[in-house]
Amino acid sequence: MARVIFYEKPGCKNNTRQKVLLTAAGHEVIAYSLLTEPWTVEKLRSFFGDRPVIEWFNKAAPSIKSGEVNPENINAETALIMMLRDPLLIRRPLMQVGDKREIGFDVEKIDAWIGLKAVDESLKQMSENLMQQDLQGCANGHNHKHDKGGCKHHGQEHQH
Repeated sequence: MARVIFYEKPGCKNNTRQKVLLTAAGHEVIAYSLLTEPWTVEKLRSFFGDRPVIEWFNKAAPSIKSGEVNPENINAETALIMMLRDPLLIRRPLMQVGDKREIGFDVEKIDAWIGLKAVDESLKQMSENLMQQDLQGCANGHNHKHDKGGCKHHGQEHQH
């Protein structure tokens, strides 16, 4: 079982589901707020590896959804500076186990990396159900647009 350093947006439903899945697999999850972490260019860059810059971005960030920011036309240096100013632009979650770092929550990739199979029979069905869900996109199971204030579908404002 791994000790997973997990950078999230507090209150994000998908981040909560991701932590439940990791915990059910027996991992210790140490969660930090992506929004209040004192990021440096070097620390943030270390999570992205050799991924294309466009994959570093949270497509649901308000400034991307509004068209204010277009990740397709941004180089690595500019992307990092923008993300330090507006952490909502960072694709979530950021995870670290030992020296290895990852972004996003690709179930197959994470299962191959640290394992996502439930350690307890009572958690198996829940884990299997979670692994069938899209844990990368909007957690609300619906396709809707977000206004500048965030998702209003649930009667409360929050950003994914």
